[in-house]
Amino acid sequence: MPLAIGLLAFLSLGPAEDPSQPLSLPVPPVPAAPAVPVTVGFDAAVKAAGELPRLRSLLVSRRGELVVEKYYNGARADRPLNVKSVSKTVLSALVGIAIERGLIEGIHAPVAPFFPTVLGEGADPRKREITIEDLLTMRSGLQSTSSRNYGAWVHSSNWVRHVLTRPVDSPPGVQMTYSTGNTHLLSAILTKVSKSSTWEFAQAELAKPLDTTLARWPQDPQGIYFGGNDMVMTPRQMLAFGELYLNRGRANGRQIVPESWVDASLVPRTQSRRSHRLYGYGWWIRDLAGVRTYYAWGYGGQFIFVVPEAELVVVTNSSDSPGEGRHDHRDTIYDLVEDLIIEPVALAEGIRRQPENVD
Repeated sequence: MPLAIGLLAFLSLGPAEDPSQPLSLPVPPVPAAPAVPVTVGFDAAVKAAGELPRLRSLLVSRRGELVVEKYYNGARADRPLNVKSVSKTVLSALVGIAIERGLIEGIHAPVAPFFPTVLGEGADPRKREITIEDLLTMRSGLQSTSSRNYGAWVHSSNWVRHVLTRPVDSPPGVQMTYSTGNTHLLSAILTKVSKSSTWEFAQAELAKPLDTTLARWPQDPQGIYFGGNDMVMTPRQMLAFGELYLNRGRANGRQIVPESWVDASLVPRTQSRRSHRLYGYGWWIRDLAGVRTYYAWGYGGQFIFVVPEAELVVVTNSSDSPGEGRHDHRDTIYDLVEDLIIEPVALAEGIRRQPENVD
């Protein structure tokens, strides 16, 4: 009972039976001490990582503090590595920035006006329905340029035209078909709207605010930076990008990626027919150790895991030419991150499993 209320109650009752005794008032409760962060060790993860011949790096940050930074098999902290399809997640961030800047009308904007030569009035009307969101979620409906079709695509004389002239396999916006060509179209759009290049736009709007510099990566025959593959980043740059999403687009005291874009990107929008994994705007989504986890995923074992509830970011790099056994290596990374990094934190913090829903 607060002091003032207790005093009023006393006065309303009249004099005490024994006025010689001191007035007894309730003692205010002592505020609870602030919670002490739970210390969780990752020695087992470091040891297990060291036994993987394809692994190149393992970085872990918790509550913004870098607690693990290990390099293996000749890798170095300052050496940029090919992050493969992690590039798609970076492209998604750039699209969100471009929309916030007013350079792109929005996620529902059709892509046809950006490619009038190929998608003009005489084009397949289904292709003219493809939107920015369809490209972000791999639901353009166009035949894939990945897997068995990848070689023919990257050896073509015009990558953008090659993508846009593929057959329509399904109506736009319906079915997810993994295709790097989708993200390359986004790079072409960014090149048009920014009146620069995707690399220059990324440098100005993403790298510079993060106090870093992105190395150049390959371009197509028309000079458009590869949208969706072969970006090169250091492991610490990957970690900074993961931290950016953990902090809802903020870093170094400023909003770099719009907060609303970060939130929208991490909503499940579709599901892979092959892996059955959920997918947002460039981010894969699944539960690991019962905790909702978002991750950028590149061929061979390039990962950025973001686990908001556990305040964790985990980065791994692996050989970008893994050859046979790459699937086993990838699955081993999943197990290592789940069992030896996320699980100990989840147990310590009492974090519960989240339901998996597709919006």
